[in-house]
Amino acid sequence: MPLNFPLSPSVDDTYTYGGQTWKWSGTTWNLVIVTPTGPTGPTGPQGNTVTGPTGPTGGTGPTGTYSDSFVVNAQTGTTYTVVLADASNKVVTMDNASANTFSIPTNASVAFPIGSQITVAQKGAGQTTIQAVTAGTTTISGASATTTAPKLRTRYSAATCMKVDTDVWYVFGDIS
Repeated sequence: MPLNFPLSPSVDDTYTYGGQTWKWSGTTWNLVIVTPTGPTGPTGPQGNTVTGPTGPTGGTGPTGTYSDSFVVNAQTGTTYTVVLADASNKVVTMDNASANTFSIPTNASVAFPIGSQITVAQKGAGQTTIQAVTAGTTTISGASATTTAPKLRTRYSAATCMKVDTDVWYVFGDIS
C-alpha cells in the first residue's frame, strides 16, 4: 500500500502512518528512527560561585541630637501659657500654693506641630487646671470629671498634653 504524504509540506513537517514517522527535509521524506533514551549522565561540575569584591563603605551621616533627660521649665505664678519651646523634652512645673492654670493657646497664636507633647506637673499645693486660652477654638479633651478643663489630681501629679489636630489636644495622665 502506497503512503499518501502531504502534497505541499514545509521543511521539518512530520507525517505518521502505521506507527512510523516521516520527516520532510525540503526535498525528500525521510524515516525518523526512534531509539530508546539512554541513561542520564552524571551531573557536571558547579560553575563559578565567586562574588566580586565589596564596594567601599559610604560616608558617615550627620550627627543627630539625643537627650534622654528633661529640662524643667519651673513656673511659680498662678497662670502660664505654653510656648513652642515647651514641646521638646521639657516638663513645665506649676509651683504655687494657690489654684493655678496651665493654658494652651490657639494654633493661630502658636502653631505646635501635630504630634507635639507637653508635660505638666503640679509641684505646689495649688491644684493645676489645664485649659484652652480660647475655649471654643481650641479643644482640650481628657478622661476626667471636667473633660474640657482637666485638673491634675494632686500635688506631684503629672499629665501630658498631645496635639492631635489643628486646635485639638488630648490630655492623659494623673488627672481628675
